[in-house]
Amino acid sequence: MATIEERYQHLEKTIRGYNISADLSQIRAAFDYAQSHHGAQMRRDGTPYITHPLNVAQIVAELRLDSESIMASLLHDCIEDTDSTYEDIAKRFGVTVADIVDGVTKLTHINYTTMEEEQMENLRKMLFAMSRDIRVVLIKIADRLHNMRTMEYQTPEKQRKKAFETMEIYAPIAHRLGMQKVKWELEDLSLRYLDPVGYEEVTSALAKKNREYQAFMDRIQDVIVEKLGEMQIENAMVYGRVKHPYSIYRKMFSQDKTIDEVYDLFAFRVLVNTVADCYNVLGVIHDLYKPVLGRFKDYIATPKPNMYQSLHTTVIGEEGIPFEVQIRTYDMHAIAEYGVAAHWKYKQGIKQDDKEATYGWIRRLLENQVDADAEDFIHSLKVDMFDDEVFVFTPRGDITNLPAGATPIDFAYSVHSAVGNSMVGAKVNGRMVGFDYVLHNGDIVEIQTSKSAKGPSRDWMQIAKSSEARSKIRQWFKKERRDENIANGRAAFEAELKHLGISLSTMVTQEMINRMLKPTNFRSLDDLYAAIGYGGYTAAKAAHRIREEVTAQSRAERSAAEAARKEAKKALSPPPRTKSEKGIIVEGLSNCLVKFAKCCTPVPGDDIAGFITRGYGVSVHRKDCPNASEENRKRDPGRWIKVSWGEDTRESYTTSLEVVCKDRNNLLMDISAALSTGKAGVASLKVHTTTDGFAIFYLTIQVTDKAHLDIIMAKLRNISSVIKITRTAG
Repeated sequence: MATIEERYQHLEKTIRGYNISADLSQIRAAFDYAQSHHGAQMRRDGTPYITHPLNVAQIVAELRLDSESIMASLLHDCIEDTDSTYEDIAKRFGVTVADIVDGVTKLTHINYTTMEEEQMENLRKMLFAMSRDIRVVLIKIADRLHNMRTMEYQTPEKQRKKAFETMEIYAPIAHRLGMQKVKWELEDLSLRYLDPVGYEEVTSALAKKNREYQAFMDRIQDVIVEKLGEMQIENAMVYGRVKHPYSIYRKMFSQDKTIDEVYDLFAFRVLVNTVADCYNVLGVIHDLYKPVLGRFKDYIATPKPNMYQSLHTTVIGEEGIPFEVQIRTYDMHAIAEYGVAAHWKYKQGIKQDDKEATYGWIRRLLENQVDADAEDFIHSLKVDMFDDEVFVFTPRGDITNLPAGATPIDFAYSVHSAVGNSMVGAKVNGRMVGFDYVLHNGDIVEIQTSKSAKGPSRDWMQIAKSSEARSKIRQWFKKERRDENIANGRAAFEAELKHLGISLSTMVTQEMINRMLKPTNFRSLDDLYAAIGYGGYTAAKAAHRIREEVTAQSRAERSAAEAARKEAKKALSPPPRTKSEKGIIVEGLSNCLVKFAKCCTPVPGDDIAGFITRGYGVSVHRKDCPNASEENRKRDPGRWIKVSWGEDTRESYTTSLEVVCKDRNNLLMDISAALSTGKAGVASLKVHTTTDGFAIFYLTIQVTDKAHLDIIMAKLRNISSVIKITRTAG
C-alpha cells in the first residue's frame, strides 16, 4: 500500500499533467495544514484520516479542476472535524477557498423530519450551492464517491442509508451536471448495498460471459476500424464496453428479463476530430449494420441541457445482436465523461451570459419548486434531472426541449406563463390534439390562446409533466382563486379526515390547531386550506398530521390519567404536608414540579386549582381563569387536582394587571409613583395608546400576596384618569 507521501506525489503528478500553471506550493501548504489539523484522527478502515481528503483531492484532480478546488478538497473536513476556522483558512489560503470549504461543510448538516423532507433539503441545499459556486457540489460529489468506495467498513444500517441517499441525490446531480462516469460508479456502488443479491446476480452473469462478450466486441470493433480506415477518417478511436451493472439491473428487474434478453447490452464509441466526421461515421455504421427504427438521436444538433452532445444509433449485427453506437468528437467526449468539470474555466473567468446559459437551469429548477411540498419537489426534480428529453418545434422553427412524456400544456408554459394561462387549444403538426397528447421528437406545436380564457384547469396539474408548468399552474391558482382554494381545500381536508375516521370537532382547540400547523409552516387553517386548494400541499398529508397529533394526545392523556390514578391510590390517606413547592401544596403528590400559569398569574390568597401537564408537572391556575373554568374541569377530571397555598410561601410572586386610563400628561409618572409607594417590584411595563385618547398599561409586577396586590390596585384606582383595572386571565 502506498504511503501518504507517495499518494500526495501521485496527486501532484496528476495536477501537472493538465495544469502546468497550478500553484503547487499552495497545494502542498493546504495538504500540510490538513494533515497537521486532522492529526491522529483515524477512519473506520484503520487508515489515518488524511487519506480521505487526499483521495477526494485525487478525484477532483482527475476531473481536472483548478488549484483552488484542489486546496478546498484537501481542507474540506477541517472546519467540521478539527479546531480550524473559516477565518483561519481564509487568512492562509484566500476567501474563495474558505468559501468553498464552508459551502461543502454546510451541505453536511441536514435537519429533517421525514425521508421526503430530508431529500428535499439535500436537493435544495445542493441547488443553492451550485448557483453560488459549482465547485462546492463537485467537491461534495467527489467526497461522496470516495465514501462509497470505502463503505464496506460502515455498519449495514449506515451502508443502506448512504447508498439510498447517493442513489436519490448524488447520482441525479452528477447526471444533471453531465458527469456520466461518476454517475455510473455512484449507481453501481449504491446498488451493491441496496440490493446485494441483485448486484451479485448481475456481476456474476457478466463475469461468466466476459470472454464471450469480449470476443463479440472485438469482432465489431475490428470491422468498424477497418471500414473507417477505408473511408480515410483520420484519428478515429473505436472501443466497446458492456453497459454498467446498474443499467443492466434496471432492465432485468423492471422488465423481468434474464441478462441474455436485455436489449442493447453493448455500447460502442467512436471518437473523431470534427462534427463533419461524426455524421460521416454515422453513414458508415448504417451501411455496415441495419439501424433499428426510432432508436436514432441527434444530441449534436440538439444538445441536452447538461451540455451533452453525441449521435446515438442502435443497430443489429450479423449475429442478430443489437448494440448501440455513440459517435462524438474528442471535445464532446470530455464533456460526456466529466460534464461541467470538463470545461471549467474558472481562472480565466466566465462571462455572465455564458454562466447563465450553462447554469441557468439551476436557477429555473429552484424557481419552479416554489410552493411545492417535499414529495412533489422530489418527484418533479427527478423528472427534470433524469428523464430523457423530447425536442419539439414552434411554428417559427425554434427548438424547445421538454421532459419525455411532455404535453402541449408543458410546451405552452415553457413559452410563457401567460401563454399557458390563456391556452384554449393546441395543434400538433397542423391538427388539433387534446391537452393530454404526448409530444414526440420533431413535432411542430402551435398553442391557441384567448383573452377570455378562464385560466388553467386543476386537472392540468395531473397532465403536466414538467416542474415548470406545474409550478406556474400552482402560482396562478394561488394568486387568482384564494377563496375558491380555501373552500376546495377545506372540503378535501374534511373528506380525508372522514376517511381516517377523525371528527372535525377534534380540531376545535387552538392548541391542537397550532400543533398541527407548526411543522407545516402555515400560519392559519385558511393558509393550509388554500395550499391544498391550489396543489401546494396534499389533504392526505395534512390529515395524517392531525391523526398523529390526536394519537399522541390520547396516549399522553391516558398516561397522565393512569399516573394520577396510581398516585391517588397510593396515597388514599396521605399524611398532611407541611413543606410546599414554591408555596403550593399538591394534594396526594410529593416532590412534584410546580409552575404558575402565565395566563392568570395567581398569588397567595387566590382560590386556585391544579392541572397535570404532560412533562411539566402541575400548572397552578386561579379558579376564575377561563382555562380553569368548571366546564373545563368537568371535561377532563382526570387531569385536574386539588392544590392549596402552604405556610412557607415565597417573598414575592409575579402577576399581571391591565390598567385602562384616559390619556394625559404625567400619567406614567403617577402610575410609577403608585407602584413605588406600594412597594411593588416592576418586572415589565408596556403602554398602548389609542386614536381616541385612551392609554392601556400592561403591568407585570411582583407582590407578596393577594392582600398586597389589593393595596396596589387601590392606589392605582385613586389616580386621576384611571378608568378600569383588571387582572389578566385566559
